[in-house]
Formats: sequence, C-alpha cells, structure tokens
Amino acid sequence: MSTRFASHLEPGDRVRHPSQPDWGMGQVQSVIDDRVTVNFEHAGKVLINARLVALQVQPRPSRTGGSQDGA
Repeated sequence: MSTRFASHLEPGDRVRHPSQPDWGMGQVQSVIDDRVTVNFEHAGKVLINARLVALQVQPRPSRTGGSQDGA
C-alpha cells in the first residue's frame, strides 16, 4: 500500500531532506498518500514524493517550564 512510505509523518513534524542540507529545517504541512508538502527554511514550500525521498524526522524540542500547579 502506498501510504506506508509517509505514514509516520504528520503535519507539524520537523524534517530535513537528506540530499538537500542547504534547504535547512522543514516543517511538514500536509501528508496525502506518498505526497508530503514541506515548508523548508531556505527553499520554501516543496512537494516531496515519500516513495523516493526518506525525509529525516528531527526530534521535537522538549518543553521546559514551571510546574502546572502554580507553585
């Protein structure tokens, strides 16, 4: 099934293109079947065929902050 290539991606994920490091960090905008739309820092919005390109998912930054109880 074609959706297996991009099934691990979701909007908001941070990714890098393995053969285009100069594009910088990208944020996934949409995922439809094998088509992933990514907005890259230095290349703008790019449509990626996930069958051909294995985008490198970057870890989400950890959230830091105080406790939720207001103490």
